[in-house]
Amino acid sequence: MAEGREGSDPRDPNQLTPEDDLSVPRAALNKMIKELLPNIRVANDARELILNCCTEFIHLISSEANEACAKQNKKTISPDHILNALENLGFGAYKAEAKAVLKEAKAVAAKKRRGSSRLEHLGIPEEELLRQQQELFEKARQEQALLEQQQWMQMQQALQQQQLLQQQQLQQQQQHDDSEDYS
Repeated sequence: MAEGREGSDPRDPNQLTPEDDLSVPRAALNKMIKELLPNIRVANDARELILNCCTEFIHLISSEANEACAKQNKKTISPDHILNALENLGFGAYKAEAKAVLKEAKAVAAKKRRGSSRLEHLGIPEEELLRQQQELFEKARQEQALLEQQQWMQMQQALQQQQLLQQQQLQQQQQHDDSEDYS
């Protein structure tokens, strides 16, 4: 697709190069073959041919849908553009199945969106969860304040010990100086 484009930047990761493999992933193709033909072996060259046909079909439908999209001055290809492309290219017999797959995909996506919230599965009202969260925050603040107070007290004790040690050293020095004065 990108080959022959003028002004293309080879460092741009969004631009395709001729070496890019634009095809259906082999694992997906193998899974489809296994599901559709569970008791039939398919030769590797036949798999390659199926892969190339799938890729070409996708390019054909995409190009036709893109043209329809451009004619309508749209920037996003919609499912209707794809369905119209199927019809325009003589694949109208597949429209009903494509619509069914689209409906199923939308249902799965909606279910994922609804199921994505783990809060719903806890069985605890959101207000209760918020209250518990606030309690945890308060407990953490209290623990932090207690820790800081303990650290401050340790520093004060260390400072007092240091001052006491300095006073003792000073007294010893004075006693030593006094004993030297008497000698």
